[in-house]
Amino acid sequence: MKLLSIIAVTFLLSLGFTKIFYGHFDYIFSGNLGLSVFMIFTGLAHFKFQKGMALMIPDFLPAKMFLVYFTGVLEILAGILLFFPTFREATAIFLIVFLILVFFANVNSSRKKVNLFKGDFSGPGMAYLFKERLTMQIILIAWTWFFGIYLPAQ
Repeated sequence: MKLLSIIAVTFLLSLGFTKIFYGHFDYIFSGNLGLSVFMIFTGLAHFKFQKGMALMIPDFLPAKMFLVYFTGVLEILAGILLFFPTFREATAIFLIVFLILVFFANVNSSRKKVNLFKGDFSGPGMAYLFKERLTMQIILIAWTWFFGIYLPAQ
């Protein structure tokens, strides 16, 4: 859940700045900026913690390191595309599908007790999945839908 603080702090700071500099709160910009910073941050983590990320991927999938790097690039690209209103809705839809699919990798990593940061099997296991990750995934999906699809359509 600590990762969600990235979104919250960025969102609140951005709201303050938009109020000061533009005279109004820009919720769409601020919400997407928060998500963008989060996605870029997690995308970069694919290059720092690649061994742990590879352990998360189900055994039946080949080319694990390629998938780690590829999904990292996708997350960074999605974070960038959220800034462009033309691409925002499509990017949000992609991210919602992506977050649902990534959850299956989280289930797999929890079952195997993967420690993402150490790249070994000393992780917290299923307790983390139900206490933190599932809640975080639901919040991320709701945030993506609200700021990337719902609010811009209003």
